[in-house]
Amino acid sequence: MAILRDLLSKSALLALFLFALATASLAEVEFATDKMRLVTADKVVHELTVELAVEPDQREQGLMFRKSMPADHGMLFDFGETRRVMMWMKNTYLPLDMLFVDTKGTVRTIREGAVPFSEAIIDSGEPVAFVLELNAGTVKRLQIRPGDRLEGARVPAQHP
Repeated sequence: MAILRDLLSKSALLALFLFALATASLAEVEFATDKMRLVTADKVVHELTVELAVEPDQREQGLMFRKSMPADHGMLFDFGETRRVMMWMKNTYLPLDMLFVDTKGTVRTIREGAVPFSEAIIDSGEPVAFVLELNAGTVKRLQIRPGDRLEGARVPAQHP
């Protein structure tokens, strides 16, 4: 019995150590920020502050474990290529709206109200280069629609 108790105690300590190590490695991931503009079809401009998820470890972590995000802030995932993108909400506390954006900055697909902690796949439905995650309700509040434009250093303004 003492051997089993000792083994369980060591297993619990090992599990705690591994959890602390995983949490510490997530805390080490840092994100640069940038200013971006979201321009609606009727030319209303919304200024946003976004964190940039451009490296694989940044894209992997995303907004996981965050418990709050200021209004008009978000996270821009830059995949460095155009492809069909699939996201999920595992370990994500915040309900989110997701904008799937092409290389020209055009919002192609919108997914509103992604459910915290869900492992359901959220699919872009078509090839895109970026995903912008915003607090849930932002799409409705700012009246964002497919065809609206995202502009910033990573997504230069396009003039027709």
